[in-house]
Amino acid sequence: MKILAPHDGPDIAPVETSGGLETDTIWVMTVVLGTILLALCVGIACWIVRFKSSLSHKLGSKRCPDKALVFQPPRRATAVRSPGSATHYLRKSPSPTAPAPPAATSPPQPQPPTQNSVKSEKASSASNSPNTPTAPTEPTPLSKELADVHATEKTKPTEPETNDGRLGDLHFKLRYENEKNALVVSVVSCQNLPGREPAGPDPYVKLQLLPDKQHKVKTRVVRKTRCPVYDEDFTFYGIAPHQIAGITLHFVVLSFDRYSRDEIIGEVVSPLSNLQLHSGEAMALCREIQPRSLKMRSAGRGEVLVSLCWQPAAARLTVVLLKARNLPRMDLTGLADPYVKMYLLYNGQRIAKKKTHVKKRTLNPVFNESFVFEVPAAPNAALDHVSLELLVLDWDRVTKNEVIGRLELGAAAAGGARHHWREVQAAPRRQIADWHKLKE
Repeated sequence: MKILAPHDGPDIAPVETSGGLETDTIWVMTVVLGTILLALCVGIACWIVRFKSSLSHKLGSKRCPDKALVFQPPRRATAVRSPGSATHYLRKSPSPTAPAPPAATSPPQPQPPTQNSVKSEKASSASNSPNTPTAPTEPTPLSKELADVHATEKTKPTEPETNDGRLGDLHFKLRYENEKNALVVSVVSCQNLPGREPAGPDPYVKLQLLPDKQHKVKTRVVRKTRCPVYDEDFTFYGIAPHQIAGITLHFVVLSFDRYSRDEIIGEVVSPLSNLQLHSGEAMALCREIQPRSLKMRSAGRGEVLVSLCWQPAAARLTVVLLKARNLPRMDLTGLADPYVKMYLLYNGQRIAKKKTHVKKRTLNPVFNESFVFEVPAAPNAALDHVSLELLVLDWDRVTKNEVIGRLELGAAAAGGARHHWREVQAAPRRQIADWHKLKE
Protein backbone atom coordinates (compact mmCIF):
# COMPACT_ATOMS: atom_id res chain seq x y z
CA MET A 1 0.00 0.00 0.00
CA LYS A 2 1.44 3.33 -1.09
CA ILE A 3 1.34 6.24 1.23
CA LEU A 4 1.08 9.71 -0.39
CA ALA A 5 3.00 12.63 0.92
CA PRO A 6 1.11 15.60 2.19
CA HIS A 7 2.27 17.76 -0.70
CA ASP A 8 1.36 15.22 -3.34
CA GLY A 9 -1.87 15.62 -5.35
CA PRO A 10 -3.50 18.55 -7.25
CA ASP A 11 -3.11 22.08 -5.90
CA ILE A 12 -6.46 23.65 -4.88
CA ALA A 13 -6.50 27.45 -4.59
CA PRO A 14 -8.66 28.97 -1.83
CA VAL A 15 -11.75 30.98 -2.77
CA GLU A 16 -11.44 34.78 -2.18
CA THR A 17 -14.75 36.27 -0.99
CA SER A 18 -13.77 39.75 0.17
CA GLY A 19 -13.84 41.42 -3.36
CA GLY A 20 -17.40 40.21 -4.25
CA LEU A 21 -18.87 41.47 -1.02
CA GLU A 22 -17.40 44.92 -1.60
CA THR A 23 -18.90 45.10 -5.14
CA ASP A 24 -22.40 44.19 -3.94
CA THR A 25 -22.23 46.73 -1.16
CA ILE A 26 -21.22 49.55 -3.51
CA TRP A 27 -24.07 48.74 -5.91
CA VAL A 28 -26.71 48.69 -3.15
CA MET A 29 -25.46 51.98 -1.72
CA THR A 30 -25.59 53.61 -5.17
CA VAL A 31 -29.20 52.56 -5.70
CA VAL A 32 -30.23 53.78 -2.26
CA LEU A 33 -28.53 57.14 -2.71
CA GLY A 34 -30.07 57.61 -6.18
CA THR A 35 -33.52 56.85 -4.84
CA ILE A 36 -33.06 59.35 -2.01
CA LEU A 37 -31.87 62.06 -4.43
CA LEU A 38 -34.78 61.40 -6.78
CA ALA A 39 -37.27 61.64 -3.92
CA LEU A 40 -35.68 64.91 -2.79
CA CYS A 41 -35.89 66.35 -6.33
CA VAL A 42 -39.54 65.37 -6.64
CA GLY A 43 -40.35 66.89 -3.27
CA ILE A 44 -38.56 70.14 -4.11
CA ALA A 45 -40.33 70.35 -7.49
CA CYS A 46 -43.75 69.82 -5.89
CA TRP A 47 -43.02 72.49 -3.31
CA ILE A 48 -41.95 74.98 -6.00
CA VAL A 49 -45.09 74.32 -8.05
CA ARG A 50 -47.36 74.80 -5.03
CA PHE A 51 -45.54 77.95 -4.03
CA LYS A 52 -45.86 79.45 -7.50
CA SER A 53 -49.56 78.57 -7.79
CA SER A 54 -50.34 80.10 -4.40
CA LEU A 55 -48.34 83.20 -5.28
CA SER A 56 -50.12 83.64 -8.65
CA HIS A 57 -53.50 83.12 -6.97
CA LYS A 58 -52.72 85.84 -4.45
CA LEU A 59 -51.53 88.23 -7.14
CA GLY A 60 -54.58 87.48 -9.32
CA SER A 61 -56.96 88.15 -6.46
CA LYS A 62 -55.23 91.47 -5.80
CA ARG A 63 -55.31 92.53 -9.46
CA CYS A 64 -58.92 91.40 -10.09
CA PRO A 65 -60.81 92.12 -6.90
CA ASP A 66 -64.18 92.19 -8.74
CA LYS A 67 -63.83 88.70 -10.20
CA ALA A 68 -66.21 87.15 -7.66
CA LEU A 69 -68.79 89.93 -7.89
CA VAL A 70 -71.04 87.56 -9.82
CA PHE A 71 -71.79 85.69 -6.60
CA GLN A 72 -72.22 88.86 -4.54
CA PRO A 73 -75.39 90.94 -4.19
CA PRO A 74 -75.56 93.91 -6.59
CA ARG A 75 -74.14 97.21 -5.43
CA ARG A 76 -76.39 100.11 -4.67
CA ALA A 77 -76.04 103.16 -6.86
CA THR A 78 -74.10 105.99 -5.27
CA ALA A 79 -76.11 109.15 -4.97
CA VAL A 80 -74.75 112.38 -6.39
CA ARG A 81 -74.21 114.98 -3.71
CA SER A 82 -74.29 118.68 -4.16
CA PRO A 83 -70.99 120.37 -3.25
CA GLY A 84 -71.04 122.07 0.12
CA SER A 85 -74.12 120.28 1.47
CA ALA A 86 -74.86 116.93 3.09
CA THR A 87 -78.14 116.30 1.24
CA HIS A 88 -78.53 114.39 -2.03
CA TYR A 89 -78.65 116.31 -5.26
CA LEU A 90 -81.58 114.30 -6.64
CA ARG A 91 -84.01 113.17 -3.96
CA LYS A 92 -87.65 112.31 -4.53
CA SER A 93 -90.14 113.84 -2.14
CA PRO A 94 -93.35 111.87 -1.50
CA SER A 95 -95.62 114.85 -2.19
CA PRO A 96 -95.72 118.61 -1.53
CA THR A 97 -97.92 118.08 1.55
CA ALA A 98 -96.10 115.08 3.05
CA PRO A 99 -93.88 115.79 6.07
CA ALA A 100 -90.16 115.85 5.59
CA PRO A 101 -88.24 112.81 6.86
CA PRO A 102 -86.49 113.12 10.24
CA ALA A 103 -82.88 114.11 10.33
CA ALA A 104 -81.87 110.87 12.05
CA THR A 105 -83.26 108.65 9.31
CA SER A 106 -81.28 108.14 6.16
CA PRO A 107 -82.98 109.38 2.98
CA PRO A 108 -83.97 106.84 0.36
CA GLN A 109 -81.48 105.96 -2.33
CA PRO A 110 -82.35 107.86 -5.54
CA GLN A 111 -81.81 106.83 -9.11
CA PRO A 112 -78.70 108.00 -10.99
CA PRO A 113 -79.05 111.53 -12.38
CA THR A 114 -80.14 110.73 -15.92
CA GLN A 115 -82.13 112.91 -18.24
CA ASN A 116 -85.11 110.56 -18.13
CA SER A 117 -85.21 110.63 -14.32
CA VAL A 118 -85.11 114.43 -14.28
CA LYS A 119 -88.00 114.60 -16.74
CA SER A 120 -89.96 112.02 -14.77
CA GLU A 121 -89.40 113.92 -11.50
CA LYS A 122 -90.61 117.18 -13.03
CA ALA A 123 -93.70 115.52 -14.45
CA SER A 124 -94.45 113.83 -11.12
CA SER A 125 -94.11 117.04 -9.12
CA ALA A 126 -96.25 118.92 -11.62
CA SER A 127 -99.04 116.33 -11.65
CA ASN A 128 -99.34 116.07 -7.83
CA SER A 129 -101.83 118.45 -6.25
CA PRO A 130 -101.75 119.67 -2.60
CA ASN A 131 -105.15 118.17 -1.87
CA THR A 132 -104.50 114.65 -3.20
CA PRO A 133 -101.13 113.32 -2.07
CA THR A 134 -99.79 110.46 -4.14
CA ALA A 135 -97.06 107.94 -3.55
CA PRO A 136 -93.72 108.53 -5.24
CA THR A 137 -93.29 106.80 -8.58
CA GLU A 138 -89.88 105.70 -9.69
CA PRO A 139 -88.86 106.76 -13.21
CA THR A 140 -88.96 103.93 -15.71
CA PRO A 141 -85.88 104.04 -17.97
CA LEU A 142 -86.18 103.25 -21.62
CA SER A 143 -85.20 99.77 -22.67
CA LYS A 144 -82.12 99.22 -24.74
CA GLU A 145 -84.17 98.56 -27.89
CA LEU A 146 -86.14 101.79 -27.57
CA ALA A 147 -82.99 103.72 -26.84
CA ASP A 148 -81.38 102.32 -29.99
CA VAL A 149 -84.45 103.23 -32.04
CA HIS A 150 -84.47 106.80 -30.71
CA ALA A 151 -80.77 107.12 -31.32
CA THR A 152 -81.18 105.87 -34.88
CA GLU A 153 -84.01 108.30 -35.55
CA LYS A 154 -81.91 111.17 -34.25
CA THR A 155 -78.79 110.28 -36.20
CA LYS A 156 -80.47 109.14 -39.44
CA PRO A 157 -80.57 111.94 -42.03
CA THR A 158 -84.05 112.95 -43.01
CA GLU A 159 -84.92 112.59 -46.66
CA PRO A 160 -87.42 114.81 -48.38
CA GLU A 161 -90.78 113.33 -49.26
CA THR A 162 -92.26 113.43 -52.72
CA ASN A 163 -94.87 116.14 -53.23
CA ASP A 164 -97.12 117.32 -56.04
CA GLY A 165 -96.75 114.01 -57.87
CA ARG A 166 -93.18 114.75 -58.97
CA LEU A 167 -90.75 111.91 -59.55
CA GLY A 168 -87.60 113.77 -58.56
CA ASP A 169 -84.56 115.07 -60.42
CA LEU A 170 -81.54 113.46 -62.06
CA HIS A 171 -78.11 115.13 -61.83
CA PHE A 172 -75.44 114.16 -64.36
CA LYS A 173 -72.34 115.56 -66.09
CA LEU A 174 -71.12 115.43 -69.68
CA ARG A 175 -67.60 115.70 -71.07
CA TYR A 176 -66.17 115.04 -74.52
CA GLU A 177 -62.51 114.10 -75.06
CA ASN A 178 -61.31 115.06 -78.52
CA GLU A 179 -58.08 113.04 -78.34
CA LYS A 180 -59.89 109.76 -77.66
CA ASN A 181 -63.15 110.48 -79.52
CA ALA A 182 -64.92 109.53 -76.30
CA LEU A 183 -68.04 110.81 -74.58
CA VAL A 184 -67.94 110.63 -70.78
CA VAL A 185 -71.29 110.62 -68.96
CA SER A 186 -71.18 110.91 -65.16
CA VAL A 187 -74.31 109.90 -63.28
CA VAL A 188 -74.03 111.99 -60.12
CA SER A 189 -77.20 111.54 -58.08
CA CYS A 190 -80.99 111.55 -57.90
CA GLN A 191 -83.06 113.78 -55.64
CA ASN A 192 -86.55 113.44 -54.14
CA LEU A 193 -87.43 110.07 -55.62
CA PRO A 194 -90.85 108.60 -54.73
CA GLY A 195 -91.11 105.41 -52.74
CA ARG A 196 -93.90 103.20 -51.46
CA GLU A 197 -91.87 101.85 -48.55
CA PRO A 198 -91.22 104.08 -45.52
CA ALA A 199 -87.47 103.49 -45.78
CA GLY A 200 -87.44 104.45 -49.45
CA PRO A 201 -86.75 102.60 -52.72
CA ASP A 202 -83.58 100.80 -53.88
CA PRO A 203 -82.87 102.95 -56.96
CA TYR A 204 -80.43 102.53 -59.80
CA VAL A 205 -80.08 104.23 -63.20
CA LYS A 206 -79.92 102.60 -66.62
CA LEU A 207 -78.40 104.57 -69.51
CA GLN A 208 -78.28 104.00 -73.25
CA LEU A 209 -77.34 106.08 -76.28
CA LEU A 210 -79.95 106.63 -78.96
CA PRO A 211 -80.64 106.02 -81.79
CA ASP A 212 -78.17 103.11 -81.94
CA LYS A 213 -79.47 101.51 -78.73
CA GLN A 214 -76.26 99.49 -78.46
CA HIS A 215 -74.33 101.20 -75.67
CA LYS A 216 -76.20 100.17 -72.51
CA VAL A 217 -74.85 100.65 -68.99
CA LYS A 218 -76.26 100.89 -65.50
CA THR A 219 -75.20 102.12 -62.07
CA ARG A 220 -75.04 100.21 -58.84
CA VAL A 221 -78.05 99.87 -56.54
CA VAL A 222 -78.20 102.20 -53.54
CA ARG A 223 -80.31 100.74 -50.74
CA LYS A 224 -83.23 102.39 -48.98
CA THR A 225 -82.93 106.03 -50.00
CA ARG A 226 -84.81 108.67 -51.97
CA CYS A 227 -81.66 110.67 -52.63
CA PRO A 228 -79.06 108.20 -53.96
CA VAL A 229 -75.53 109.36 -54.77
CA TYR A 230 -73.69 107.40 -57.49
CA ASP A 231 -70.76 109.46 -58.88
CA GLU A 232 -70.13 106.87 -61.60
CA ASP A 233 -68.46 107.66 -64.93
CA PHE A 234 -69.31 105.87 -68.18
CA THR A 235 -67.05 106.36 -71.22
CA PHE A 236 -68.36 105.72 -74.74
CA TYR A 237 -65.60 105.43 -77.34
CA GLY A 238 -65.73 105.76 -81.10
CA ILE A 239 -67.93 108.87 -81.19
CA ALA A 240 -66.74 111.49 -83.65
CA PRO A 241 -67.37 115.19 -82.97
CA HIS A 242 -69.85 115.47 -85.84
CA GLN A 243 -71.91 112.58 -84.37
CA ILE A 244 -72.61 114.26 -81.03
CA ALA A 245 -75.48 116.36 -82.36
CA GLY A 246 -77.39 113.22 -83.36
CA ILE A 247 -77.02 111.44 -80.00
CA THR A 248 -79.71 111.40 -77.34
CA LEU A 249 -79.13 110.21 -73.78
CA HIS A 250 -81.91 107.99 -72.43
CA PHE A 251 -81.89 107.51 -68.64
CA VAL A 252 -84.31 105.14 -66.92
CA VAL A 253 -84.57 105.27 -63.12
CA LEU A 254 -85.66 101.96 -61.58
CA SER A 255 -86.17 100.53 -58.10
CA PHE A 256 -84.58 97.12 -57.52
CA ASP A 257 -86.82 94.34 -56.21
CA ARG A 258 -85.29 91.05 -55.10
CA TYR A 259 -88.47 88.99 -55.37
CA SER A 260 -90.29 90.47 -58.37
CA ARG A 261 -89.73 92.62 -61.42
CA ASP A 262 -87.95 95.93 -60.90
CA GLU A 263 -90.27 98.93 -60.74
CA ILE A 264 -89.77 101.75 -63.25
CA ILE A 265 -89.80 105.11 -61.48
CA GLY A 266 -89.39 107.28 -64.57
CA GLU A 267 -87.09 108.35 -67.38
CA VAL A 268 -85.03 111.31 -68.57
CA VAL A 269 -84.45 112.08 -72.25
CA SER A 270 -81.64 114.53 -72.98
CA PRO A 271 -80.66 115.26 -76.61
CA LEU A 272 -77.13 116.58 -77.19
CA SER A 273 -77.97 118.67 -80.25
CA ASN A 274 -78.06 121.97 -78.34
CA LEU A 275 -75.03 121.37 -76.12
CA GLN A 276 -71.45 122.52 -76.70
CA LEU A 277 -69.18 119.66 -75.64
CA HIS A 278 -66.08 120.32 -77.73
CA SER A 279 -64.27 122.34 -75.09
CA GLY A 280 -63.32 119.28 -73.00
CA GLU A 281 -64.77 120.72 -69.79
CA ALA A 282 -67.43 118.92 -67.78
CA MET A 283 -70.96 120.29 -68.08
CA ALA A 284 -73.30 119.74 -65.11
CA LEU A 285 -76.96 119.20 -65.96
CA CYS A 286 -80.14 118.57 -63.99
CA ARG A 287 -83.30 117.14 -65.54
CA GLU A 288 -86.67 116.35 -64.04
CA ILE A 289 -87.65 112.68 -64.12
CA GLN A 290 -90.75 112.11 -66.25
CA PRO A 291 -93.23 109.22 -65.94
CA ARG A 292 -92.82 106.51 -68.54
CA SER A 293 -96.16 104.76 -68.30
CA LEU A 294 -98.14 107.76 -69.62
CA LYS A 295 -96.84 107.23 -73.15
CA MET A 296 -97.82 103.58 -73.12
CA ARG A 297 -101.30 104.30 -71.76
CA SER A 298 -102.02 106.95 -74.40
CA ALA A 299 -100.73 104.79 -77.27
CA GLY A 300 -102.20 101.50 -76.03
CA ARG A 301 -100.37 98.20 -75.61
CA GLY A 302 -101.06 96.66 -78.98
CA GLU A 303 -102.69 93.43 -80.15
CA VAL A 304 -101.61 89.84 -80.67
CA LEU A 305 -102.91 87.21 -83.12
CA VAL A 306 -103.21 83.74 -81.56
CA SER A 307 -104.43 80.47 -83.10
CA LEU A 308 -105.65 77.60 -80.88
CA CYS A 309 -106.42 73.95 -81.61
CA TRP A 310 -107.80 71.46 -79.06
CA GLN A 311 -107.25 67.70 -79.54
CA PRO A 312 -109.34 65.91 -76.88
CA ALA A 313 -108.23 62.38 -77.84
CA ALA A 314 -104.55 63.19 -77.21
CA ALA A 315 -105.31 65.79 -74.53
CA ARG A 316 -103.15 68.34 -76.34
CA LEU A 317 -103.57 72.07 -76.84
CA THR A 318 -101.70 73.55 -79.81
CA VAL A 319 -100.95 77.27 -79.62
CA VAL A 320 -99.66 79.12 -82.69
CA LEU A 321 -98.44 82.63 -82.02
CA LEU A 322 -98.71 84.33 -85.40
CA LYS A 323 -97.85 88.00 -84.94
CA ALA A 324 -98.43 91.21 -82.99
CA ARG A 325 -99.12 94.77 -84.06
CA ASN A 326 -99.15 98.33 -82.75
CA LEU A 327 -96.89 97.60 -79.80
CA PRO A 328 -95.92 100.67 -77.76
CA ARG A 329 -92.55 102.36 -78.19
CA MET A 330 -90.08 101.35 -75.53
CA ASP A 331 -87.50 104.05 -76.39
CA LEU A 332 -87.14 107.19 -78.46
CA THR A 333 -86.18 105.27 -81.57
CA GLY A 334 -89.78 104.15 -81.80
CA LEU A 335 -88.73 100.51 -81.67
CA ALA A 336 -88.83 97.54 -79.30
CA ASP A 337 -87.35 94.05 -78.99
CA PRO A 338 -90.49 92.01 -78.27
CA TYR A 339 -90.94 88.35 -77.48
CA VAL A 340 -93.80 86.34 -75.96
CA LYS A 341 -93.77 84.09 -72.91
CA MET A 342 -96.67 81.65 -72.38
CA TYR A 343 -97.85 79.78 -69.29
CA LEU A 344 -100.34 76.91 -69.13
CA LEU A 345 -102.36 77.01 -65.89
CA TYR A 346 -104.29 74.09 -64.42
CA ASN A 347 -106.71 75.08 -61.63
CA GLY A 348 -104.84 78.37 -61.31
CA GLN A 349 -101.35 76.84 -61.02
CA ARG A 350 -98.66 77.10 -63.69
CA ILE A 351 -97.71 73.67 -65.01
CA ALA A 352 -95.88 74.48 -68.29
CA LYS A 353 -93.97 77.36 -69.85
CA LYS A 354 -92.98 78.27 -73.43
CA LYS A 355 -91.50 81.34 -75.12
CA THR A 356 -90.80 82.65 -78.60
CA HIS A 357 -87.65 84.09 -80.10
CA VAL A 358 -86.83 87.78 -79.73
CA LYS A 359 -87.69 90.01 -82.68
CA LYS A 360 -85.29 92.95 -82.80
CA ARG A 361 -86.30 96.57 -83.45
CA THR A 362 -89.91 96.24 -84.47
CA LEU A 363 -93.36 97.18 -83.22
CA ASN A 364 -95.13 94.69 -85.50
CA PRO A 365 -93.28 91.41 -84.98
CA VAL A 366 -94.10 88.24 -86.93
CA PHE A 367 -93.44 85.08 -84.93
CA ASN A 368 -95.18 82.13 -86.66
CA GLU A 369 -94.16 79.76 -83.88
CA SER A 370 -96.17 76.73 -82.75
CA PHE A 371 -96.23 75.21 -79.27
CA VAL A 372 -97.90 72.05 -77.94
CA PHE A 373 -99.09 71.77 -74.34
CA GLU A 374 -100.00 68.48 -72.67
CA VAL A 375 -103.26 69.02 -70.78
CA PRO A 376 -103.97 66.90 -67.67
CA ALA A 377 -106.78 64.43 -68.27
CA ALA A 378 -110.13 65.38 -66.73
CA PRO A 379 -113.36 63.36 -66.71
CA ASN A 380 -115.52 66.16 -68.06
CA ALA A 381 -114.49 69.18 -70.14
CA ALA A 382 -110.72 69.34 -69.59
CA LEU A 383 -110.49 72.88 -70.98
CA ASP A 384 -112.74 74.18 -68.20
CA HIS A 385 -109.89 73.66 -65.74
CA VAL A 386 -107.16 75.03 -68.03
CA SER A 387 -106.23 78.60 -68.95
CA LEU A 388 -103.47 80.19 -71.01
CA GLU A 389 -101.51 83.28 -69.96
CA LEU A 390 -99.44 85.28 -72.48
CA LEU A 391 -96.87 87.93 -71.60
CA VAL A 392 -95.39 90.22 -74.25
CA LEU A 393 -92.04 91.54 -73.05
CA ASP A 394 -89.38 93.91 -74.32
CA TRP A 395 -85.97 92.21 -74.25
CA ASP A 396 -83.12 94.13 -72.62
CA ARG A 397 -79.47 93.11 -72.53
CA VAL A 398 -78.56 94.88 -69.27
CA THR A 399 -81.55 94.93 -66.93
CA LYS A 400 -84.67 92.85 -66.45
CA ASN A 401 -87.04 92.66 -69.39
CA GLU A 402 -90.05 94.97 -69.22
CA VAL A 403 -93.62 93.74 -69.61
CA ILE A 404 -95.40 95.38 -72.53
CA GLY A 405 -98.77 93.72 -72.00
CA ARG A 406 -100.49 90.51 -71.01
CA LEU A 407 -103.38 88.34 -72.21
CA GLU A 408 -105.38 85.59 -70.50
CA LEU A 409 -107.35 82.97 -72.42
CA GLY A 410 -109.64 80.54 -70.65
CA ALA A 411 -113.10 79.76 -69.37
CA ALA A 412 -112.71 82.36 -66.62
CA ALA A 413 -111.62 85.12 -69.04
CA ALA A 414 -113.88 87.93 -70.18
CA GLY A 415 -114.97 89.35 -73.52
CA GLY A 416 -113.39 88.13 -76.72
CA ALA A 417 -110.84 85.94 -74.92
CA ARG A 418 -113.61 83.84 -73.37
CA HIS A 419 -115.55 83.66 -76.64
CA HIS A 420 -112.42 82.44 -78.47
CA TRP A 421 -111.83 79.78 -75.81
CA ARG A 422 -115.43 78.51 -76.00
CA GLU A 423 -115.24 78.38 -79.77
CA VAL A 424 -112.07 76.27 -79.66
CA GLN A 425 -113.66 73.94 -77.11
CA ALA A 426 -116.77 73.51 -79.25
CA ALA A 427 -114.81 72.76 -82.45
CA PRO A 428 -112.04 70.29 -81.62
CA ARG A 429 -109.20 69.51 -84.06
CA ARG A 430 -109.65 72.87 -85.79
CA GLN A 431 -107.27 75.84 -85.83
CA ILE A 432 -109.16 78.98 -84.79
CA ALA A 433 -107.31 82.31 -84.80
CA ASP A 434 -108.34 85.67 -83.36
CA TRP A 435 -106.90 89.07 -82.44
CA HIS A 436 -106.75 90.06 -78.77
CA LYS A 437 -105.82 93.36 -77.16
CA LEU A 438 -103.06 93.37 -74.60
CA LYS A 439 -103.74 94.69 -71.11
CA GLU A 440 -101.60 95.86 -68.23
